[in-house]
Amino acid sequence: MSGVLGIVSEYNPFHNGHVRHLEISKQLTNADFTIAVMSGSFVQRGDTALVDKWTRAEMALKNGIDLVIELPTIYSVSSAENFADGAVKIFNSLGVVDFLSFGSEIGEIAPLNDVATVLYNEPKEFSSLITAQLKSGLSYPRAREIALSQFFGNSKKYTQVLTNPNNILAVEYLKALKKHHSPIRPLTIKRDYAPYNSTSIKNGIASATAIREMIQKNKNVHYVVPYESYDLLDEKIKSGNIVPSISVFEREIIYKLRCMTTDQIALLPDVSEGLEFRIKQAADNYNTIAELIDAVKTKRYTQTRIQRILLYVLLDITDKEMEKSKKITPYIRVLGFNKHGKKIISAIADANPKIKIIVSVKKFMEQCTDKSLLSMMSKDILATNIYTLGYKDKAFANLDFTTKVKEYKE
Repeated sequence: MSGVLGIVSEYNPFHNGHVRHLEISKQLTNADFTIAVMSGSFVQRGDTALVDKWTRAEMALKNGIDLVIELPTIYSVSSAENFADGAVKIFNSLGVVDFLSFGSEIGEIAPLNDVATVLYNEPKEFSSLITAQLKSGLSYPRAREIALSQFFGNSKKYTQVLTNPNNILAVEYLKALKKHHSPIRPLTIKRDYAPYNSTSIKNGIASATAIREMIQKNKNVHYVVPYESYDLLDEKIKSGNIVPSISVFEREIIYKLRCMTTDQIALLPDVSEGLEFRIKQAADNYNTIAELIDAVKTKRYTQTRIQRILLYVLLDITDKEMEKSKKITPYIRVLGFNKHGKKIISAIADANPKIKIIVSVKKFMEQCTDKSLLSMMSKDILATNIYTLGYKDKAFANLDFTTKVKEYKE
């Protein structure tokens, strides 16, 4: 099988900008088949997915994706580095993916690749520059950004690379491809329609952030999402089965933090240098997520990082589990497919007979003997069970066992 395009996604929700990215990627690669590796119940910026993973998989299938594979929770709520690494490990293990396409603000592979090479190889001069910036009290992302600017002689092209979130993820995808010696060819599509987290709307395209805000304010989003997405969204909104933000779980998170000791908080990923004391104090003194984050964040610890830590609290993710995820190749959990997706699954099985392709979580949990993979799947199951508590109605548990893989028949 040739001409297989891979896309890492959250599709939170699937909107017109995603349609544009998919169409341009197909045109540039002449790909006949598309695979999306997609986040599940929670997303990388430390928040909830607006609607469940099966609904988002269905949106993707109805808009041109052939096969949707879940990015395990441990990766989907990680830093950009582990998020990208987990997705690339999945694509690499499939043995059939030819291209990986991702959006970026810069829209050029060369400067992104230059930065990725420096970050991957970490020459001594660059490491010294980062260390100097960290000593001044800056967050690691900001310290890295300044160090790169200095390393490249303050060239404007390079100074802008790590100032934008999509560029940062793009660099991490390229780093991961280098790390795993992947034959997959990368390409980037310029994101020039609606900046990440922007609330503006341009030519019928808005960011996922803007769309989620519109939904929370009961505004109609029919003109910024494909009609297939709109119908599915409308159905979920009317049934009360959406989870708009992490604040839905603020009582549970603050309760858990108040039950934890500072030593236990210190065992969470991304908690270092005494941050556990700031978190504990804030949890003891504030009743909302917004107040807690404002009290904890500093120049060094960004809001997104704090939100991810709060997800680790909610989902019982420890630093030990996070470190283990960096050393293993995840399973292949299918969320949905169409007739082309069926062909891709057959090709994957032929390319790698030992690969674990999961269509039944029950069977996997009963038959798998790999403790690391079982633990990873258990976290996905827990994430779904907690996620549905955010529904206004029908907040059932164990949907990973009872929900069928989406098969879209055109």
